[in-house]
Amino acid sequence: MANKGPSYGMSRQVQDKIEQKYNPELEERLVEWIVTQCGSGVGKPEAGKLGFQTWLKDGCVLCELINTLCKDKPVKKIQSSSMAFKQMEQISQFLNAAEKYGVVKTDMFQTVDLWEGKDLAAVQRTLMALGSLAVTKDEGSFRGDPSWFFKKAQENRRDFSDDQLKEGKSVIGLQMGSNKGATQSGMTGYGRPRQIMNP
Repeated sequence: MANKGPSYGMSRQVQDKIEQKYNPELEERLVEWIVTQCGSGVGKPEAGKLGFQTWLKDGCVLCELINTLCKDKPVKKIQSSSMAFKQMEQISQFLNAAEKYGVVKTDMFQTVDLWEGKDLAAVQRTLMALGSLAVTKDEGSFRGDPSWFFKKAQENRRDFSDDQLKEGKSVIGLQMGSNKGATQSGMTGYGRPRQIMNP
């Protein structure tokens, strides 16, 4: 897995496209938010994609992050380990907790995307979705600048009475169009040849 050699040809082109999606400016904003949210105890990574990956790779920072957002602390045991399967297990614990928090499955990265550095842009997308959700929920656990994230749309339920619904049935909406001014003069029936007359 981790000792896979360089890719060539089409595989290399695909990997290059994936790597181009990584945003260094977004990395700075996410690092700033994570440090503000978790406290200075999580440290700061070296600038760049490799530093960002190394910082998050063992899953400890991610688990701290999700624990600060949730009241019930979904990840009970966070411990730094140099063993690969322990690190991957912590990353998957973060992903499960983030899904329970409300992050949509399509916004989630896969464990190998982070651990092997295959798609760090997907990691950024997941963290952005998590931050947006925290800002939208507004439970008081979010720390940082809310303008860093966009607010997700929320349900705006409307209840109409029976009278209002009946009244709406009698109105012809503008999208239905109008037949005022339209006539069928000059139209020929389908299948008939066009009548051409010389004066």
